[in-house]
Amino acid sequence: MKDYIEERAINIAVYIIDNNATVRQTAKAFGVSKSTVHKDVTSRLMQVNPTLAKQARSVLDVNKSERHIRGGLATRKKYAHQQSE
Repeated sequence: MKDYIEERAINIAVYIIDNNATVRQTAKAFGVSKSTVHKDVTSRLMQVNPTLAKQARSVLDVNKSERHIRGGLATRKKYAHQQSE
């Protein structure tokens, strides 16, 4: 694996852990695709730093378990805004 990919994977994991960020937020911050973020955290980082990979994965698992709630809140906000116009 190239050095810049390993460094990116580590930086992505640190960002996710520090900011409690989602895959989408992380991808936007680093200018890469969601697939790249997911691949970096789940497989590439496991080869470089397994401890960091497990920490980042736990944050992503929590975000995944809460995403249906966030979606419902976003929908509620959207329609509340439309009714007030």
